[in-house]
Amino acid sequence: MSKIVKDTKFDEYLDFPCHFNFKVLGVADDQLVDLVMDVIRQHTDAGDYSPQVKPSSKGNYHSVSVKVTVTSKDHIELLYTELGKIDLVRYVL
Repeated sequence: MSKIVKDTKFDEYLDFPCHFNFKVLGVADDQLVDLVMDVIRQHTDAGDYSPQVKPSSKGNYHSVSVKVTVTSKDHIELLYTELGKIDLVRYVL
């Protein structure tokens, strides 16, 4: 299994810890928000994270936005990777 190497520049533009908004686009399914929040809770300190959900124009997809406190570039990349592993998720922005 090969490891994906990310060459992001988050550490050059952000002062950690800071708030970072993740936007997850996935299939419109009742479990999507719960699965996204499970990953967020698993990889962050306890916080009062309030996801915002918007359906697509045809209702086939949902956008889940959640602002998270991140502690490092590696923390952001970990969250992107783990959120992307959710079967219902199509994109993580």
